[in-house]
Amino acid sequence: MVVHPSTLDLSLTALFAGWAMTDEVQRRLAGQDLGDLRFNDGVVIQHVLAAPLSITALAERMGVTQQAASKAVADLERRGLLSREPDPGDARTKLLHLTEHARNAVEATRTLRKELQGELEAEFGTERVEDARALLAAVIGRFGGDGAIRARRVRPPR
Repeated sequence: MVVHPSTLDLSLTALFAGWAMTDEVQRRLAGQDLGDLRFNDGVVIQHVLAAPLSITALAERMGVTQQAASKAVADLERRGLLSREPDPGDARTKLLHLTEHARNAVEATRTLRKELQGELEAEFGTERVEDARALLAAVIGRFGGDGAIRARRVRPPR
C-alpha cells in the first residue's frame, strides 16, 4: 500500500515535514566546512548556548541521567564542539562552553533555516507559510508544548 503525504493526519504531516526540513538543513550543512555535525548535537548545544552549564545541570535540563549527558558531552568534546572550563565560583566544578566551531555551526544552521524558509515562501507564498507556522505554533500551545520550547527541551515532559 502506497501512502501519499496528503492522506496523512496533521500530526504525522507536521512530523514528517519537520524531519524533511531538518534533513535538508543537515544536507546543506554537510556541504560546508563544519566537520561532522549531527542533528542530535543540537539537543545538547541548545542548552549550553544560553550560558555555560555543568554536566549535572545539563542532565537535569535534558531529563537524562548524568551518565547519558557525560557520554554526549565527551563525544561533542572529541569533535571540537564543547570544552570544559573551571567554574569561577567553584573550582571543583567544570562548566561546559561552546567552542568557536560550535558557535559557527549554530550560525550556519540559523542561516540555512532562514534560507529554507525563504525558499518555501517564494514557492508557496509568504502568507501560506506564515499560516502554516501559526497553526503549528497554536497546536504546540494547545497541547502544552510551548513550555518545552521555552525550556529548550526537545519534547514536553510526559
